Amino acid sequence: MVDALQDKKGIDILVLDIHSQAVFADFFVICSGDSEPQLRALMQGVLQQAKKEGDRLPKGVEGTPADGWILVDFGEVVVHLFAAEKRAYYDLESLWHKGRVVVRMQ
Repeated sequence: MVDALQDKKGIDILVLDIHSQAVFADFFVICSGDSEPQLRALMQGVLQQAKKEGDRLPKGVEGTPADGWILVDFGEVVVHLFAAEKRAYYDLESLWHKGRVVVRMQ
């Protein structure tokens, strides 16, 4: 998924291992985009990569590019896509600060 986000020029990609803090997921993938079209492209890239690499479909998708946030739930992996101001507002990095950083690409 990180490769798909990089291909779509995702900003500040972070993968957190949260398995010891949460029962609903093992990893959060957090990424920002600069615009609605980019957020849409990031979401589509993640969905296509999951289907191609693991024949995986999401359990659910919430939010829209127009909302400035999108959550794509694959069960053990939850992808959070944000506009910069929404990422700062929700501040998942601080909320889940005990999670182990697996990947950080700025």
